[in-house]
Amino acid sequence: MAFYTEPQKKIQDEFESRPLADRVEAAIVEDELNDYHIEFISTRDYFYLATVNADGEPTVSYKGGDVGQVTVVDNRTLAFPIYDGNGMFLSVGNMSDTSKVGMLFIDFETPQRVRVQGSVSLHRTDELLGNYPGALLICRVAITKVFLNCARYIHKHQRVSTSPYVPDSDGRQPFPAWKRIDGLQDALHPDDIGRAESEGGVITEEDYGAALAAGES
Repeated sequence: MAFYTEPQKKIQDEFESRPLADRVEAAIVEDELNDYHIEFISTRDYFYLATVNADGEPTVSYKGGDVGQVTVVDNRTLAFPIYDGNGMFLSVGNMSDTSKVGMLFIDFETPQRVRVQGSVSLHRTDELLGNYPGALLICRVAITKVFLNCARYIHKHQRVSTSPYVPDSDGRQPFPAWKRIDGLQDALHPDDIGRAESEGGVITEEDYGAALAAGES
């Protein structure tokens, strides 16, 4: 399959960048992970996941966890977990719909980045679930393209800390403040109904908004 689509090539021609685009593709685009890709991906504790539904509507999601958030199964396969979220399952639904993903790995301190494109499959029972306590699903990505990307527009940021909501070795995590919002109490997962009272009490949307703005959520 060609890397560039016809609309992409049309824009390249408009801005007279086709020769450069072809040269860059030949230099950096691969169909499997090399040693650098593997080392870089294996040491990330987050990535950005792009998915699209059958109507062509995209969404992008931040996926954070511990170092090794994504498992390099082999040089053509990656795997990552899906944890408890807000119940919308936008990315999972899109992956189920079209099986297409884009993954962006960034090191904001260096800075560097690697991009992956592939086809994904969802697994409710998978040997890797044991590596991710608390995970609901494992997503396995069959890589079609992987490439380094120019880092000149990446702003440098310093890492401060890991989110306290990353599940521990037993799959436990703190009860999130948004699940304490009064208007959500009757719509929570059955396991969460009633927990707000023992986790600091029910709060209003305004309370949650103020905590969020203060970085306390």
